[in-house]
Amino acid sequence: MKSKIMPPLVLTIICVIVSGLLAMANELTKDKVAEAQQNKLQSSLEETFGEAEYTVVDQTYDKVNQVIRDDSGRVIFDITVDGYSKGGLQLLIGIDTEGKTCGVGIVACGETPGLGTKVQDDKSFREQFLGQSSTDYDFSPITGATYSSKGMKNAVDIAIETYNENKEAILK
Repeated sequence: MKSKIMPPLVLTIICVIVSGLLAMANELTKDKVAEAQQNKLQSSLEETFGEAEYTVVDQTYDKVNQVIRDDSGRVIFDITVDGYSKGGLQLLIGIDTEGKTCGVGIVACGETPGLGTKVQDDKSFREQFLGQSSTDYDFSPITGATYSSKGMKNAVDIAIETYNENKEAILK
């Protein structure tokens, strides 16, 4: 009887101890992780849109992580979309005061190295999305990174649609 009870009991004790250690590690590092994510977002904003005073808008929209405005009136959408990887692209899509896309920045790219990451490395690819004010435009995907390219187009389309449908509320 003892030989049947002991292995599951030992395994349960090990699982409880490991779970406790994981919870403790999470508690100790969550502030540092949040700070690192905020710093990455801030550096991506500055890299793509320049130095400015950025303010998070207190509004939520479907498929949009957050909406950010800068002191020049631009609206920047933080959007996470699927590329080849589920949730593999976290992008910043900027819309200027005329309602046209003015920048596409990458906060995080979890796509396949050497293939899907080409959307991050190829600046001319991202530039083809600039100046768009509707979702009816042609784009050229990167060969070998079709899913990632379509994911980026999807994010730009989400930003344009969200802006066009909620312009008055966003610009308040």
